[in-house]
Amino acid sequence: MKVVVFFATGYEEVEALSVVDVLRRGGVEVIMAGVDGEEVTSARNITVKMDQKAEEVNYDEVGMIVLPGGLPGVDNLFASEFVKSKVLEFKAADKWVAAICAGPSVLGKFGVLEGEKATCYPNFEQFLYGATHVEDRTVVSNKIVTGKGAGASFEFALKLLEVISGEEKENQIKQSMLII
Repeated sequence: MKVVVFFATGYEEVEALSVVDVLRRGGVEVIMAGVDGEEVTSARNITVKMDQKAEEVNYDEVGMIVLPGGLPGVDNLFASEFVKSKVLEFKAADKWVAAICAGPSVLGKFGVLEGEKATCYPNFEQFLYGATHVEDRTVVSNKIVTGKGAGASFEFALKLLEVISGEEKENQIKQSMLII
């Protein structure tokens, strides 16, 4: 399964790059997709060269999309009609959608959390429209995975690896990274 991580200006570095790192260590093909172009600058002014512009990715081959948090990153994700169309398309096709920190608020605003369980960064719960808020650091609800924040980034990334490649691969990567 291929995974796309959307990078919008103001993304949270740890949340975005830990997902890319952990999944690639686990043998998953990950595409860093720039919502704002070929180079995207983070919330703390770290500029990263993307693999592709978001609009140029062949989504027929993608089984999961990931929205990192960060401000103003989540505002820029929410403002993107392209990101909205992909989130709605993936939800309708029963493909995986994941978001961490303030990212789940974007999913809530797009209307894809109705009837799901979700977690998010404190004070963003009000935007989880239709979802049952759970205080866990990482939550899987049907084909939606949510994470609480930067401190849960590796746990979130490992959960994504588990749902893609299984618990054995997740444990292998945990051990190689000295997480357990």
